[in-house]
Amino acid sequence: MDRADIVHENFLSRTAARDFPRGAAPSGPLAPEQAVAIFRAGCLSRALDRQSRVMQRAGQGFYTIGSSGHEGMAAVAAALRSTDMAFLHYRDAAFQIARADQVPGQTAAWDLLLSFAASAEDPISGGRHKVLGSKALNIPPQTSTIASHLPKAVGAAYAIGAARRNRPEHAELPEDGIVMCSFGDASANHSTAQGAFNAAGWTSYQSIPLPLLFVCEDNGIGISTKTPRGWIASSFRHRPGLTYFSADGLDLYDTYHVAQEAAAFVRTRRKPAFLHLRTIRLYGHAGADVPTTYLPREEVEAEEAQDPLLHAVRLLDQSGALPAAEALAIYEETNARVARIAAEAVTRPRLKTAAQVMASLIPPKRACKATNGPTAEARAAAFGADLKAMEEPQILSRLINWALTDLMLEHGEIVLMGEDVGRKGGVYGVTQKLTARFGAHRMIDTLLDEQTILGLAIGMAQNGFLPMPEIQFLAYLHNAEDQLRGEAATLPFFSNGQYTNPMVLRIAGLGYQKGFGGHFHNDNSVAVLRDIPGLILACPSNGADAVRMLRESVRLAREEQRLVVFLEPIALYPMRDLHGEKDGGWMRRYPPPGEAIPLGEVGVEGSGQDLAIVTFGNGTYLSHQALPQIAAAGIGARIVDLRWLSPLPKAALTAAVAGCRNILIVDETRHSGGLAEALMAHFHETAPEAKLARLTAEDSFIATGPAYAATMPSAAGIVRAAQELCQ
Repeated sequence: MDRADIVHENFLSRTAARDFPRGAAPSGPLAPEQAVAIFRAGCLSRALDRQSRVMQRAGQGFYTIGSSGHEGMAAVAAALRSTDMAFLHYRDAAFQIARADQVPGQTAAWDLLLSFAASAEDPISGGRHKVLGSKALNIPPQTSTIASHLPKAVGAAYAIGAARRNRPEHAELPEDGIVMCSFGDASANHSTAQGAFNAAGWTSYQSIPLPLLFVCEDNGIGISTKTPRGWIASSFRHRPGLTYFSADGLDLYDTYHVAQEAAAFVRTRRKPAFLHLRTIRLYGHAGADVPTTYLPREEVEAEEAQDPLLHAVRLLDQSGALPAAEALAIYEETNARVARIAAEAVTRPRLKTAAQVMASLIPPKRACKATNGPTAEARAAAFGADLKAMEEPQILSRLINWALTDLMLEHGEIVLMGEDVGRKGGVYGVTQKLTARFGAHRMIDTLLDEQTILGLAIGMAQNGFLPMPEIQFLAYLHNAEDQLRGEAATLPFFSNGQYTNPMVLRIAGLGYQKGFGGHFHNDNSVAVLRDIPGLILACPSNGADAVRMLRESVRLAREEQRLVVFLEPIALYPMRDLHGEKDGGWMRRYPPPGEAIPLGEVGVEGSGQDLAIVTFGNGTYLSHQALPQIAAAGIGARIVDLRWLSPLPKAALTAAVAGCRNILIVDETRHSGGLAEALMAHFHETAPEAKLARLTAEDSFIATGPAYAATMPSAAGIVRAAQELCQ
């Protein structure tokens, strides 16, 4: 028999015979009617698990992870408020069901069955994934199985405290709210989770408000690998900055009582807590997983004998809240009701086309209060003597600093965060003076952990802030890129646009730095960013463009709720000269407030028809250096600066090279997986009459020392490639 059927039959026979597992007597503040409601939520969760297996066998349902054994989470939900944002473990159907009971008009059974059936009418994902989640219930959907949602839970909790000082226009979380995030004992070992625990403790240790409740559902096993007995308690009982609570998740009275205490501690003290909840796992890990293939049958049966629903019937019976016979009737009625609802749910329409699937990749636009920009008085107070300097050409890093200042003056919800961005002003001075101008609450010096930086940004966006996190170097992003791919970019996709992560992530990157850092401080690979659906990747080549593009990036995040990565070429930060010493050829004046470069608009300089050089970033600078020699060879050229690397501005590119006989792509990223591959394909399809060539970096890491640029395009190399192509 299927283990689910065995557990079901055991429940029926043992309840009828009043053969209950032993346990503590019911105690604590749980009222009888609330205890019965928690039991009903557990019965519904169990019935849904059983029905999902029926649906899968019939070809009417799809992959799910069951919640059986974790029904105690219904008691945790009862101990919280429906306005407390909850980032859920994938075994927490009982939590969502119990929370639905707190909010009028919610239909948990119908909603979850639509999800099982992958129906387009599923109210959270629109049929894109089986996820727990509900906008009405303040449960953002999670697709993580490795606790990658924990860093953003830290960020969301931080945002509650931050909003007390400066409440954003689109804030959603109440000032006295808390954030709950749950996960399994195996996931607690993941580096992402450990980073979140450390960040929470680090924040709490400094007495910074962080109303966050971690809930570890400890069923003792991760797929087939057991968690050592006592490991979770030993790891978290004495963790600095994190107050430890423990409860028996098989006992709904104990769970409710301890969860109430933990929630009250977090809510009143504004500090994080860790609730260690004992659970069991029934039926195996997921889908067709059979636990008896890797665990002794006796051990599996011993776990099944501790069925939390059997414990619940015992406790309700002993407390007088519900006789066992009535509990059995509720269980059977719930199973029958779920079967009836499922018969209708499987008939509802499903997604069929690529367009339908992709409809939620791009978040919906939102209404924002109009702004007129900062006043002259505010700018004068913020900029001081820099206002006079704006009349003269400046380097890239300084112009970005001024753009950030204007944007932060105009939009009070903008918050910058990252390593050394505040007091020091960044490694390259790009954020200098901003802490003095706006305060430490808007210029957050974070701990050294890229996952935490991005999680903080994602979480703060959940409460209406417009985060502008900084990753110090492009190579450091690889420590945390899943926070972009698996959390930020997927959220609108799997919530049908109901939840979003608007932000502008600034990263210093690319190559050509002289004598500093090698491959860790010079990284010319952007493939991981261009591979994320829905993400916008911007890369300016000069200061004026950087200012205008940064303004557009903020608009995209603020009004269109987009995820934008703003890649700043490190080597161009201090660049002054173009052709000769002190010619000042690469400095620019600060564009007046309000000027912006729209998404998808490329830059075109020159009108030559012999050659179009298509490039970006450092390649644009090098191409301008090469231009006099190219012209001297009798080649009429134009330079096309991409600016927007993803999505590729295809229409603008096609128009920009129109009439050119030759197209040379200068790409400072690598030959394999670089931008040139997409550009070559695009021009092959749209400009078949033109000759194509590409000059790229080698498939290599970048060296330190004199060979810092040896593997990448050079001005001389561009001249040679142009002459060969135009022969």
